[in-house]
Amino acid sequence: MPLINMPEFSGRLLDDFAARGAARIDTPVIQPAAPFLDMAGEDLRRRIFLTESETGESLCLRPEFTIPVCLRHIETVTGTPRRYCYLGEVFRQRRDGDNEFYQAGIEDLGETDIAAADARAITDAVQILENLLPGRRLAVRLGDQSVFEAVVRALGLPAGWQKRLIQSFGNTAHLKQLLQRLASPQAVAGLSAETAALVRQDEAALIAQIDRTMQETGYSTNASRSPREIAARLKEKLALAETRLDGSALLLLGEFLSLELPLTEAPAALAGFADAAGLSLGAALEGFEERVAALAGLGMDVSKITYRAAFGRPLDYYTGLVFEVTRAGDDAVLAGGGRFDRLLTLLGAREDIPAVGFSLWLDRIEQARAR
Repeated sequence: MPLINMPEFSGRLLDDFAARGAARIDTPVIQPAAPFLDMAGEDLRRRIFLTESETGESLCLRPEFTIPVCLRHIETVTGTPRRYCYLGEVFRQRRDGDNEFYQAGIEDLGETDIAAADARAITDAVQILENLLPGRRLAVRLGDQSVFEAVVRALGLPAGWQKRLIQSFGNTAHLKQLLQRLASPQAVAGLSAETAALVRQDEAALIAQIDRTMQETGYSTNASRSPREIAARLKEKLALAETRLDGSALLLLGEFLSLELPLTEAPAALAGFADAAGLSLGAALEGFEERVAALAGLGMDVSKITYRAAFGRPLDYYTGLVFEVTRAGDDAVLAGGGRFDRLLTLLGAREDIPAVGFSLWLDRIEQARAR
């Protein structure tokens, strides 16, 4: 039995996409693996189907569309702003065994009005689902990585710890582990007391010791890093291991991550949290408020959207807005997306290109239609 009635279903979707000003773009099923392995996130990386070309290049079956669409945009040297849509098969290892399924979506590249583009992405996703699932109640959940990053930075943690926490956004279990480590620092494994003392007090002596050890062991001739680089890495590891976040700061971070409320109430709640904690959330909070206003301006019932401070999506390239849409009372994600402003530069674009988009899980939508 076919997974989904693609001729009828795809025609309706593509007509809807075209009416929203999105031009269809096709991308090859076989993709270079490196961009996905570098940027897509741990959850997706371990579910990719990998292969090799005749020349030994690492390739994969297309596991999602955002990265291929961005690569195609860069290759064609197309100007912005530009809206693309896509529809086709993706391939991921899934526990239920359905490793090949269909996705469709819209990517909005180069729109400089961030709040308006974010609001349009959410509104488009909801309206498309309402057209496909008439009469079904939908639930929209929203998070914002830029607000989380602003809170983490305002706490004054070392850059390494900021990076770790930001990369774990949306992974509740991993984030909890990191916070536990911040509450109870651990010693660096394999580091002698003498070396640890040099790391803390005498960088020149540390570099000399590393150089001497490398010369004695013959490692220096094949080393990929110099003694100075190794010393810098040891200093960073020790600083991260010995960093301790005081109890009040941990409570603040925990309080922030526990926020979950209707989006209409979220701007005031975030402003109140920042004032009470003595933190400056600056542009992140301003952008959040502008997005709420833009959503209301497009006719969305903002009171029915839930903001959850700890909510993220398991893709490393998201930078701001993240959202997902489900049927009310059902956890199966029907649509999900967010903002990925750094991705095109990382993929080779010569200038920064703001970007936001969403994907639709067509197999889940078809199941919801059948029910």
